[in-house]
Amino acid sequence: MAEAMTRIRLCSTDDVDWDSAIRIEEGDLILAVFNVNGAFYVTDDLCTHGPGSLSEGYLDGHTIECDFHNGAFDVRTGEVVTPPCMLPVKTYRVVLENNDVLIEV
Repeated sequence: MAEAMTRIRLCSTDDVDWDSAIRIEEGDLILAVFNVNGAFYVTDDLCTHGPGSLSEGYLDGHTIECDFHNGAFDVRTGEVVTPPCMLPVKTYRVVLENNDVLIEV
């Protein structure tokens, strides 16, 4: 039997400007919350290549470019778009409830 998912509230939709990102620390998680044309995505904030913070990177559509070595990821899937990154970044299933951004873990 599948384990039940837990929902964690991260922020309000109003907290994340259009086409930008914010960093959220929730328990042991350090996350980047992205607003891409009104759609919300959540990934781990730490780049898989180095000490870069993805929430501090350059967001272009669904691509976030790390501010450290300029590697890039697709915020929808976590897949690498541009080297030097080699490993995908972890993504989370987002649930919008009222004006809240939640993830399922």
